[in-house]
Amino acid sequence: MAHAVHEGSNGFTVAVRSVVSVWALIGGMVLLAVVVVNMASVIGGMFGHPFPGDFELTEIGVAIAAFAFLPYCQVVGANVTADIFTSAASPRWVAFLTMLGGIVALLFTLVLIWRMYFGMLDQKAYNYTTAILQIPHWIAYAVILVSLALLVLAALATIVEEGTAMKNGGGHV
Repeated sequence: MAHAVHEGSNGFTVAVRSVVSVWALIGGMVLLAVVVVNMASVIGGMFGHPFPGDFELTEIGVAIAAFAFLPYCQVVGANVTADIFTSAASPRWVAFLTMLGGIVALLFTLVLIWRMYFGMLDQKAYNYTTAILQIPHWIAYAVILVSLALLVLAALATIVEEGTAMKNGGGHV
């Protein structure tokens, strides 16, 4: 996972990139585990012994993995962009728009954290669990909240890097 090192990179942004890269790898391992569970269920089903709770584990695992990838997408600039509108723009303008995207990501993520936190508390208070394996729903919320906290850091790193790039004429190394 090679990252482009930006002029605005400092200890904070480098640390954020490292942490979110590891977190994305963990998310990838969770997704791989979901695949293994589904394979085991299909193969077991052929012999009359499907994996119990495979849908529950798939639901939880895919949600956790998807949220684990969000901070990585933010720091490497892999979010959806409309390059057709910025292809002729100056590097400073592109840096400004990327920084603006980081601000929007930060604000949106703070709203998500706020609502997901209270959703987690509700899930825990009412003791909601999956039907077959009885896994408490709030556990997935807790892991997703870690991903969202990392997304806040990733958005801040983007804002710092792009702000520095704007001051330096918009260029990245």
